[in-house]
Amino acid sequence: MKRTAPHLVSVTAFAAIAAAMAGSAHAAASDALVAAAKQEGQLTVIALPHDWCGYGPMIEAFKAKYGIKVNELNPDAGSGDEVEAIKANKGNKGPQAPDVIDVGLSFGPTAKADGLLQPYKVSTWKSIPNDQKDADGYWTGDYYGVLAFEVNADMIDKAPTDWSDLQKSDYKNAVALAGDPRSANQAIQAVYAAGLSSAKGDASKADAAGLKYFAELNKNGNFVPVIGKAASVAQGTTPIVVRWDYNALADRDTLKGNPKVQVVVPKTGVVAGVYVQAISAYAPHPNAAKLWMEYLYSDEGQLGWLAGYCHPVRYNELSAQKKVPAALLAKLPAASLYKNAVFPTLQQQDATKTAVTKQWDSVVGANVK
Repeated sequence: MKRTAPHLVSVTAFAAIAAAMAGSAHAAASDALVAAAKQEGQLTVIALPHDWCGYGPMIEAFKAKYGIKVNELNPDAGSGDEVEAIKANKGNKGPQAPDVIDVGLSFGPTAKADGLLQPYKVSTWKSIPNDQKDADGYWTGDYYGVLAFEVNADMIDKAPTDWSDLQKSDYKNAVALAGDPRSANQAIQAVYAAGLSSAKGDASKADAAGLKYFAELNKNGNFVPVIGKAASVAQGTTPIVVRWDYNALADRDTLKGNPKVQVVVPKTGVVAGVYVQAISAYAPHPNAAKLWMEYLYSDEGQLGWLAGYCHPVRYNELSAQKKVPAALLAKLPAASLYKNAVFPTLQQQDATKTAVTKQWDSVVGANVK
């Protein structure tokens, strides 16, 4: 599977968001685009599980709003599968050809380089940070998560608030990663985040500092070399797990207070992981694809992702404009914690991956499994 499903948003809850956004300046696409998309009559998506980032209710809301059928291909596909689906259907205008894809950050530039995407700039383009979109509109960052601490509050009396806290004796045999840092991107980025905090924001020193940080965490007996999951948090095997905030928040819902889960975004070293949205160069329904993009980047669509605990790319803007419903904000960590989120470039991610995967065994020496 491409993704571990973090959260299922009720259609009723999402309907409330849609109603609240109905009068928003960012909620409506042009009449001409709507008419052209309706004439095509269908949108084909791929790799959108209904319980991922609120996509289920969002797809239903899109269908209801525009009266366009949504053909859903392989919801459990990976990013690579999505790109391959475009390649395999270049001359196919049938139901197996995806119009749009939602892929990990690194797949956007490579798909563009391979001539598999077509450019499109949504009407809210200017509000999307430049470092989270292709300058020519071939791919656009859509949502992100930040690395956070998922804490079993029944076992941990005082939750850590920053990376440095995890080194304290209070957290002996308590801290785990949500993957093996020798192979899993989430864990690799956690090493980078810890290093960024230790290096006081100096990205050039983050990789080395992160490895040193985990070496000390392991030497102090605080690091648990087990891949952390909701079950291990509940069982107390890994009372603290470093993972994407949307997965941690989803675990909080899934565990339903048994145990009580606290999700903490660290004060420093706040590192974000981004997905991107793009339209196939061979889309059978290009106008429906553009309308879908307009919907996703409208206030309504952005809040739909947020209801699924995935921070939309326009989150800071919506928050500043007080457009995020109070009930939704109450379920999320404080908005201020996301303002300083760092979005590593592709080059930085590649460098970190090389450094961590090659040096983890020699520097840290913990066999995570």
